[in-house]
Amino acid sequence: MNRIKKDDSVKVISGNYKGKTGRVIKILKVKNRAIVEGINLAKKHMRPSQENPQGGIIEKELSIHMSNLMLINKGKPVKVGFSIDKNGKKTRVNRQNGESID
Repeated sequence: MNRIKKDDSVKVISGNYKGKTGRVIKILKVKNRAIVEGINLAKKHMRPSQENPQGGIIEKELSIHMSNLMLINKGKPVKVGFSIDKNGKKTRVNRQNGESID
């Protein structure tokens, strides 16, 4: 189970986008990276095609390493831990106060 999942709100804690926040669009589990909305943008030259008849230059989000992200819970960045609930299911918890995140 990952500490960060799709559609989570995250904050970038290091790198060029330090301090910025965004929503996770996709998780690349094998590479331990995530694609975050509005973070790590790059310009890509697109050739005209069926889907994009105009072509041109588009901005695209590139992946960022998971170690540079921190989960945001109730408006604040939190460290994530895990615990087993009474049903025997593994859940994410806030390490500072033990509250469940999911």
